[in-house]
Amino acid sequence: MTDPLRSAVVLVTGVMASGKSTVAQRLSERLPRAAHIRGDAFRRMMVSGRAEMTFDAGEEALEQLRLRHRLSATAADIYAEAGWTAVVQDVVIGPELPAYLSLVRTRPLYAVVLAPSREAVAAREAARPKTGYGAGWTVARLDAVLREQTPGIGLWLDSSDLTPDETVDAILADLDEARIGEARIGEASIGEGGAHGGGRV
Repeated sequence: MTDPLRSAVVLVTGVMASGKSTVAQRLSERLPRAAHIRGDAFRRMMVSGRAEMTFDAGEEALEQLRLRHRLSATAADIYAEAGWTAVVQDVVIGPELPAYLSLVRTRPLYAVVLAPSREAVAAREAARPKTGYGAGWTVARLDAVLREQTPGIGLWLDSSDLTPDETVDAILADLDEARIGEARIGEASIGEGGAHGGGRV
């Protein structure tokens, strides 16, 4: 199951509190040689002059978001070139998803969109020690960006009732759906991810 992931890049995305960090870490631990790249680390490196991605964020915040995306995509490519599986984890939704995938040079490239229900996300947010939402963002607002503004690229998983390990099992079992081709980046339309049944969104 892991052979197709050697020298590859895997993006694990979704809204805050969707389980991205835990799933990306568990996936990395399942692979023989993997690096877990946390996109938020590049945001934290911006010490002064940082503009946060608030609900009504302006152009400066968007430019900084895209800078951090370029940095994590570059890091992923370097790891993959050296023979590692780069598992990137960040909130990359809306039109930023195809833009991010276009930055990654490595092939094979995989995208996994974790899309648990709003109720599941709210429960997870309430249970964890840190607070992800604020600055005008609510679970409902961010979920709307995911479901209404994000092209249906990659493997979309409704992980509401899945444990992190079960989510990793689902990813490894459906790598073909997660694999990205150039045509898929350019041709996917908004909401295609919502058309899948079963465990997918």
